[in-house]
Parts: sequence; structure tokens; C-alpha cells
Amino acid sequence: MTIKDWIFVLAISGLGMMTANFIGFDVAFAESLPGVLVLLLIALCAAGLAHVIPLKLPTVAYCSILGLLCACPISPVADFVIQSVGQINFTAPLTMVGAFAGMSISNQIKQFVKQGWKMIVISVLVMTGTFFGSLVIAQVMLQLTGTI
Repeated sequence: MTIKDWIFVLAISGLGMMTANFIGFDVAFAESLPGVLVLLLIALCAAGLAHVIPLKLPTVAYCSILGLLCACPISPVADFVIQSVGQINFTAPLTMVGAFAGMSISNQIKQFVKQGWKMIVISVLVMTGTFFGSLVIAQVMLQLTGTI
């Protein structure tokens, strides 16, 4: 993707996040804007790093690393990043991620169905196993720490 493509996709994502934040959580667009811009800037920088750095890490790994560096206590912009991104409810970006994921797999449904009913059963079992595995780990950790 070119830089223009990234900017276009990120702009659409930002508008979607602000709309979801407004509709779902009554956070005004002006209040969401700084946090959305911070998230989009981190994503754009991560896309650039993924293109420049010879390590073949996914862009989301660079997003995570940059986000952690921007919000860590030794960062000069940590307070601003935490305060501005704090205005965005966690589920607002997830709305856009779900929409993009649905669009990306929608053109592959026919190919998935061609693989047969066994693949569908395996997929459901893998997703269910992952969910229950995460559930067990979370339950054990919460009990060990005394949270529940």
C-alpha cells in the first residue's frame, strides 16, 4: 500500500471510531479527535516502520511497540497520549476492526466453503478451544492474584 492508501484507510477508520464513540458512548467528536489522531499517527508510523525496517514483523507489532513507547512513564508525551486516548472507549476501534475483518474475508467465503464441511467443524472447534483456553488462563490468574 502507498502512503496515500494508508492515509485514506486511516482517515476512514478515524471517522468510524469517532462516530462509534459518539453514538455508543456520547463522547463528542471534538473530545474524541485528539485521541483518534494519536492512534492514527501511531498506526501510520507503524506502517512506515514495517516498510522500512528489514524485520518482517506485522504492522500490528509495530503499533503495539510504538503505543507502549508513547505511553510509558519515561516518554515526554505519555500524559497527553494517555489522557487523549482515554477519551476513546475501547469498543469504538473494535467496531472498525470487526467491519474491516468482515470485509476482508467476505470475498473468500466461496473458497472457504469449497474446502468442505470438515474445515468448518475444525474452525469452530479451534475458535471454541481458544476461547475456553483463554477463559481457563484468565480464571486461574484472577484467582492466583486474589482478584476473584
